[in-house]
Amino acid sequence: MTQYAVLIYAAVSADGADTGPEDLQTHDRHAVELEESGCLAAAFALEPSAAATSIRGDVVTDGPFVDAKEVVAGFYVIDAPDLDAALRIAGRNPAVRQGGGVEVRPVAGGFVRPPAHG
Repeated sequence: MTQYAVLIYAAVSADGADTGPEDLQTHDRHAVELEESGCLAAAFALEPSAAATSIRGDVVTDGPFVDAKEVVAGFYVIDAPDLDAALRIAGRNPAVRQGGGVEVRPVAGGFVRPPAHG
């Protein structure tokens, strides 16, 4: 199996406080479906883009890296036998029908460190 990263793009208007509980529930149901299917390897939702801090060279600025109509809302990693299967899985993401979309990219490598206990 190959791992694929699915980057979730949301319309800027859906980034943060404007996201309704029904939209969040739709994404939660989708996550449960992915988990139950056995293809979900990891998943992460991101705070709204207003919480981002960007670094370019020696300059640190508040906000996302680029000013765009869409923002990265989260990402997950799936196991799929090939790109066609990964596209079928990713195409069911609710963002595709909520004014955003997804990008599917093969994972070249990586790891997940367990959370630190404090």
